[in-house]
Amino acid sequence: MKRFVHAATVIRTALLFGALLAYAAPVGGAETAPPYAADQLIAPQKGFVDEKTCTSCHAEQAAAFAKSHHAKAMALADDKSVRADFNSVRFERDGVAAEFFRRNGRFFIRTEGPGGKQADFEVKYTFAYEPLQQYLVDIGHGRLQAFDIAWDTQKQEWFWLGEGSAAKPGSTFHWTGPFYRWNRTCIDCHSTGPQTNFEPQTNKYQSSYVATSIGCQSCHGGGAKHVEWARAKAANASAAAADPGLAEVDANTCFACHARRTRLVDGYRPGSAFLDQFSPALLRSDLYFPDGQILDEVFEYGSFQQSKMAKAGVTCFDCHRAHEGTVKTEGNALCTQCHAETAPERFAGNNPSGAFDTPAHTHHPQGSSGAFCANCHMPERTYMKVDPRRDHSFVIPRPDLSALYGTPNACISCHASQTNAWASEHLDGWYGKAWRERPSIAHAFARAAQNDVAAIESLRRFLTDREQPGIIRGSAIGEMTRLDGAATAADVRVAAGDPDPLVRMGAAEAAANLSADLRLDAIGGLLTDETRAVRVAAARVLGATPSLDVLGAQRRAFDAALGDLSAYVEANADVAETQSSYGSLLFGQGRTDEAEKAFRQAIVLDPTLSGAHINLAEFYRASGDNERSEQTYAEAVAANPDRADLRYGHGLSLVRLKAMPDAIEELTAALRLDPANSRYRTTAAIALDSVGRTDDAFALFGPTTAGGATVDATLLGTAIQLGLKLGRYADTLRFAEALARLQPNDPQIEELVRQLQDAVQHGR
Repeated sequence: MKRFVHAATVIRTALLFGALLAYAAPVGGAETAPPYAADQLIAPQKGFVDEKTCTSCHAEQAAAFAKSHHAKAMALADDKSVRADFNSVRFERDGVAAEFFRRNGRFFIRTEGPGGKQADFEVKYTFAYEPLQQYLVDIGHGRLQAFDIAWDTQKQEWFWLGEGSAAKPGSTFHWTGPFYRWNRTCIDCHSTGPQTNFEPQTNKYQSSYVATSIGCQSCHGGGAKHVEWARAKAANASAAAADPGLAEVDANTCFACHARRTRLVDGYRPGSAFLDQFSPALLRSDLYFPDGQILDEVFEYGSFQQSKMAKAGVTCFDCHRAHEGTVKTEGNALCTQCHAETAPERFAGNNPSGAFDTPAHTHHPQGSSGAFCANCHMPERTYMKVDPRRDHSFVIPRPDLSALYGTPNACISCHASQTNAWASEHLDGWYGKAWRERPSIAHAFARAAQNDVAAIESLRRFLTDREQPGIIRGSAIGEMTRLDGAATAADVRVAAGDPDPLVRMGAAEAAANLSADLRLDAIGGLLTDETRAVRVAAARVLGATPSLDVLGAQRRAFDAALGDLSAYVEANADVAETQSSYGSLLFGQGRTDEAEKAFRQAIVLDPTLSGAHINLAEFYRASGDNERSEQTYAEAVAANPDRADLRYGHGLSLVRLKAMPDAIEELTAALRLDPANSRYRTTAAIALDSVGRTDDAFALFGPTTAGGATVDATLLGTAIQLGLKLGRYADTLRFAEALARLQPNDPQIEELVRQLQDAVQHGR
C-alpha cells in the first residue's frame, strides 16, 4: 500500500520551508507555547506538531480534508460551528425536556442534571456535523458529556436519541451517565492524539489532545520526525534520511475507528497492526443478524471482513477518497471500476467481471433506484434515528432467509408494502431457483442463537473451511462452545492453531465456555501468540481459572501475557465492565483484596451496572460470607428495583439464608420483570414447591407452551415433575409432548408420553 504523502512532494520551495519552520511546534518541550486556539484541552505531546505545520506544506491535501466530515468531528462551540437553533427553543418528549438558549454570545442547555435538579449547562463543543450534531457539556471532574437531544441537520429540528422512557439521573443511559461520556466512549475517534488521562483514585479526568478535531496526525501519526526529515531534505537533499517519518496508512488506519472494538492499549498508534491495538467484536447475535448483516451499530470492519471484497484484496481506498472521505465516483461507476466485462489485472485470481450494470441483471430500469448496485448489495440501516449506514458485507438479497429468520433484504426494504414470498417469486422468475441454494451462514447462526445444539455440526464445517472469512470462523467456534463446551474442546484446540488471528482470538474467547481443566490444553499456546488481541483474550480466560496451579509449565508465559492484560485494563480504567471482569480474574488468581477493590471501583464508575453488583455479591458468597452477599444484593436492588437479574440474585441469596418467603417474593419479582426468562420461571417454581405451594408453582408454567416463555428442557422437566406430583396428567402430557419435540428419539421421553396418554385416555 503506497503512502498518502509522497516524499517528492513534501518540500516545494524555500519560502514554503520557511513557513514550515515558523509553524513547527517544539517536540516534547515547553520552551515556547504554540499558537493554539482557546481550547483548554489542547496540549503539546511528544512526537506531535501543530496541525498548521502539515498545512503549510500540504495545502492541496489540507484543502481536500477541510471539506470532509472528519475535519468537523469536533469543534469549539461558536457561531460558526453550532448548527442548531439556540434561540430560546424548548424541546419536550417522552419525559425528556430541555431549553436551548444563548447568553453573552455563548450556548446553554437548561435541563435535568446529574442529581435530578434543573440547571444551566454551557455547551463547550460541537460533536459531529451531519446528518446530526450533538453538543458536549462539562459537568465537572473533567467529564464531557454528549447531550442526548441532538440536532437533525436535514429536518432542522431537535430530537431525542433515546428510546422508551427517560433514563433516571445517575444511570448508565442518562445523558450524564457513562454511556454518553465523551472521555470514555468518543475521545478515541473525534480528536487528534487523544489522551484520556483518567485518575482512578479521584474518579476524575485530565483529558487532552493535540488538536480538537480529527487532523493529519490522526492517521499519519505524530509529525515531529517528518518535520525533522523535511528540514534535513531542504538543507541537503542527498543527506536526508530515506524514511520520511510518517506511519504507513492503510485499511488498518480506517478500522481503528470504523470498528466495534475494545482498545488494548492507551493511545492509538497509527501504522501499528489493528489487532495489536484493538480487540474487535465478533459476530454476536446482539450485534449482527444471523446472515452477518449489521444489526447494532458496528461500523464497517466486521461487515467488510465477511466480504468477498476483503478476501480479494479490496481496501477502503479503492472506493473512498482518503482525504475527502467521500466515494471516488457516484452511482454504479464506483462498482464497475472492477465489476466490468473485462476484469482488472489486479483481480485475475478472483475474477469479478461480468455485465452487471444492465437491466438484464438488475431487472430494474436503468437509472432507477432499484438499478443502483449499492441499494441491493449494501442496504442501509439507520442508527441514532437519522443516520443511515450502508452494510459493507456486500450481501445478495435473500428474501427466503428473511422469511425464516427475520434478516433484512433490500427487496422488501424498498417495496415495503410487499412480502418476502412476493420477492422470492420474482427472484425465481428472474434467476431460476438456484439462488435459494447459495451457501449462507444464516441457518447455522440462527439455530445457534435459538440454542439448538444441532447447529454445532454446521458451525464445525465453517471452522474447518479455510475459504470462509476469519471473522466467521472465529465467531463459529464461540457459538459452538456456548452450545456445548464439553463436546467442542477439540475444536477449540484446532481453532487455536489456525493461521488467521481472528480465528485464534475466537478460540481464546470461546475457551471461557470450557471447564477449567480443559482450558489450558486448548489455548495455553496462545499466551505467547504474535498478536496482542489473542494474547489478551487467552490471559483473560486462563486468568479466571479457579486455580493457577493448572498452568504448570505455562505459568511463565501467563505471567508475561499479564503485562498485555494489565495494559488493557489500564487503557480501560474508566470502563465499569472492564473493572468488573478484571475483578473476576483477580479473584480467580486468589488476589481477593484486589478483586474486591476492582468490583467496588466498577460500581463507582457505573452504579446501575447490575453485573458489577452481582460479581461483588457472588464474590462474598464464594468467600463464604452469605450475609454480606445478601446485603450487597439488597443494596443493589434498592437502587435498581427494576433490574430482573438483581432481583433474581437477591432471591437466591435469601434462599441460602433460608428466608424463603422473602426469597420467593424476589424470585417472582424477577420473573415479573422478565417473563421470557426460563431460568427465572424454573427457579421460582422450585422455590414455591419447596414451601408446599406446588399448585402455585405449577401455575407458573401455564403460558409456557403458548409462547409466553423461552422453552428449554430444564423448564419442561420441572413442569413435568410438578404435574406428576399433583396428578395433573392432561396438563403434564402437553409438557411431555413439548419435551419430546425438543429432544426427539429419546426413548425415556417417548415412554413417558405413552404412559401419560394412557393415563389421560383412561381418566386416571
